Parts: sequence; structure tokens; C-alpha cells
Amino acid sequence: MGSEQIRADHTQGSEDDYSLDRVPRDKRNMGWFSITNITFGIATAIFYFQLGSVMALQFGAINAIISAAYAIIVAGIMGTIIAYLSAKSGMNVNLLSRGGGFGYIGASLTSLIYASNFIMYCAFEGMILVFAVNEFFPAIPTWLLIVVFGTMVIPLNWFGIKQLDKLQKWSLPLFAVFLAAAIVVSLFKTPIFEGHFWSYMPEGVQVGGTALLLCIGMQHGIMGLTMLLASDYARFLKPKDIKGTIAIGFIPQIFCFGVMGGLGIWFGVLLAEPNPGVYIVQLLGIGGALFTLLTQIRINVTNIYSSSLSLATFFENVFKFTPGRRFWVVVAGLTAMALMLGGIVDHLDAALTFQGVFLMAWAAILVSDALIVKKLLKIGPAYYEARQKHLYQWNPVGVVSLIIASGLGTIAALGYMGSFLQNTAAFFAAILAAILTVILAIYTKGNYYVKSENDDVPVEDHIA
Repeated sequence: MGSEQIRADHTQGSEDDYSLDRVPRDKRNMGWFSITNITFGIATAIFYFQLGSVMALQFGAINAIISAAYAIIVAGIMGTIIAYLSAKSGMNVNLLSRGGGFGYIGASLTSLIYASNFIMYCAFEGMILVFAVNEFFPAIPTWLLIVVFGTMVIPLNWFGIKQLDKLQKWSLPLFAVFLAAAIVVSLFKTPIFEGHFWSYMPEGVQVGGTALLLCIGMQHGIMGLTMLLASDYARFLKPKDIKGTIAIGFIPQIFCFGVMGGLGIWFGVLLAEPNPGVYIVQLLGIGGALFTLLTQIRINVTNIYSSSLSLATFFENVFKFTPGRRFWVVVAGLTAMALMLGGIVDHLDAALTFQGVFLMAWAAILVSDALIVKKLLKIGPAYYEARQKHLYQWNPVGVVSLIIASGLGTIAALGYMGSFLQNTAAFFAAILAAILTVILAIYTKGNYYVKSENDDVPVEDHIA
């Protein structure tokens, strides 16, 4: 299918999302502040409260704090690079993957798994809201809350990125008020743990060692998502604001892992409760339920948006099925509801570990392909190509690297390579993926990136 038909099909469904093609330069008209503000939808998720609380109560507050610093640095650097590539090319990671080492069918497989990750997080986040409202109104059955809140995010995604920008801008001040109120109330709350919260350590646990590695392992699952997520929005960045990718890459990570994760550590130790859906209501009453509602709407509209883009890419590539992004918004929303009804929240730890293996490996392939293969070694074209007629179905550089790295990473995560690699499986997979990408690019001499070089890609969109 030609790019003109793809664009026509896409435009019929949604005029401003460009889920199947690069964003034209004259349509990249959003400032770095607006893009960063949209990414705050994920940065203000209460899920980070839960992550901080669980890690602090299980492995000690100081280990949780150290792992948060690690997450900010690694995800910030990787997120900045990916946001830059996205802004420079006008593509999200699904489209970048096509010309960034995977081919158009190979990239579609990453798109499907990427979409499933966002849908899974949508289910996790939705259940936090369900727990919060159920804590305040226990008479309302949880299945009804799941259906109501799961349906709510679908119309909020109907008009694409412009609607998301407005929603995040209008709701951010309300979020700040609720967050400040929770902090103030917590200061007057009699703590269950009497010492400084950062000194809390469960019996038998020490600073560093296995406990710290377990915390880092949990961070990897969400790190992989936050560093890739920015590309869905950075592709709309004004070309003159390209330096703003540093803010897009780092500010959300600082808020995700530093502010929200740090507060989760504080609240969890203070109230000896890992579930924010419970302790936020304990702190603010009905205000806590409203606060949770606000934050979960903010995050889940971005989850549904990103999953809909990925689903559109997969089904267009593999089945030539292009019903438009709105159709996939509905599919993603219904699937998230099914996962919530099926009890996905009971498998949080395992989901984070294995998602981290795949997502970190994928991000490492994109970054090493851009910085080493394209820029340093000058292998393959200096630009990203997303149009099917110019691409091979498969590029072994990315596909083989991802299969081997995520496969061995999964084996490591299951404990078959020793306790150290079990707890650092995602980082191990990322390093392995980066090395394999460079080796395979040199071995194949870049012959599988494009069928033939094209001169119709603006030189301003070139990255090398």
C-alpha cells in the first residue's frame, strides 16, 4: 500500500495523529513545554506511588531511593536520545523501528508487544482507581467500577494529541493541589514507623546486594516504557525546539521516579501500606478518591493513545487492515477492561520484570543503531524510512538482536543464569542487544535497511 493511500486512510480516521507515516515538517508545531506537559500524564501516575511503596516495604527505603536515582539517570539519557530521534525524523518508535534495524514486518512485531505493554499498564492503573473508590464506597461491586472507569478513557482519546494536550494542561493544576494536600495531611499523621522514613529496613534486609538489585529489576519494567513513550509526542516538536528533547527526556523521569516514587516510599513507610488506592483515601477521604480518579485518567489516556498507534501500525503492516486510530482506541480500552476483570494486578512483579527485558532491549537497539551504526559507522541510510515499498520485510540487524537478547534475558530473569543476572536481566538484555546490533550491522553491511536509497526525505530529517 502506497504512502498516499496510507495517509488517506489515516486522515479519514484522525487528522492529526499520523499513526502510519512520518509527521510532515509543517505539522510539527508543538513546543517542548507542551510535549513535556503531555508526557506528565504518565509522570503523575499513582502507579509510581505503588512502585515506591512496594519496594520500600519489601526491600528497604534506602534501596528504593538508590534504585530511583539509577532509573532517572538511565531512563533520562535513553529517553532524551529517543525523543531526539523522534523529533528529528517526525516518527514514533514504531515507525523508527522500520528503518532502524527491523524492516516493516519485523517492526510490526515490536509494535504489537509495545501495544500490549501499554494496555497492561492501563489495566494496572485502572485497578488502583477501582481500589480507591471501592475503599470509600465498598457497596459498589468492583466489576461495575472496572466497566465504568475502563470506558471513560475511550471518548477522552477520540480527537488525538490536541485533545490530550488540553486535558493534561487543564488537569495539572488540580493534580498539584491534591498532591500538596496529601503531603500536608501526611505530615500531621502519626507514623507507624517512628524513625526517619529513609532509614526503614525490613528485618534481615541490608543496603545494597540482592535487595537493591531487586528494586532495580522492578524499575526496569517501567523505565523501558517511559523512555520509549516520549517518541509518540516528540515527533510533533517544532524543528527549532530540537534542544528541548533534553527536557522531554529527563523532566518526566525526574518526576516519575524521583518525586512520585519518592513520595510513594514516604507514604508507604508512614502508613505501612503498599497500595496507594488505599492510603490516599485514608489521607484525603473522598478527596483521595477524586485525586486517584484524576491521576488515573491522566495516565490512562496516554496509555490508550500509545497502544492505539501501535495496534494501527501492526495491523496495517501485517494484514493491510486500516480502520483508523479510533477503532484501536476502542479495542485497547476493551482489552484493558478484560485484563482488569481477569485479575492482572495479581501478577505485577512478573509483568514488570519481563516487560523490562523486552522494552530495554528494544530501546538499546534503536539507540545503538542510531548512534553507532548510522552516525559513527555510516552503515545504511542516514535517515529513517517508514514506507513499505522502500523497505524489506525483515532486517536481521534488529530482529535477530531482539530475539536473542530478549530470549537470553528471559532465561536470566527466570533464574537459570544465577542470582545476579536474574535481578539485572533487563540491563543484561539491553547491553547484549546493543552489541549484537553493531555486529550484525557490520556483518550484513547494512544491506537490509532499504531496498534503494531515496532522495525525497528532507535532509533536515536525516540523523547522520
